Amino acid sequence: YTDSIGPPSYNKVVSESRANMVKAYLIGKGIDPSQVKTVGYGAQKFLASNRTKEGRRFNRRVEIELSSPITK
Repeated sequence: YTDSIGPPSYNKVVSESRANMVKAYLIGKGIDPSQVKTVGYGAQKFLASNRTKEGRRFNRRVEIELSSPITK
């Protein structure tokens, strides 16, 4: 995710880059690359107001979702 500063196309690229950096870190720590999916959302789902520097800081983030494999 990003804050709302900048054009949407730029924010999308920035958020994808952040996600890919986290993916590279996890792979470097031994996580199987096929188990990591990345998505860049850009300027969406704000946690705080983008009117303040502090609020924008909270909106520039990466969220990690964990799930268990489905077994039969």
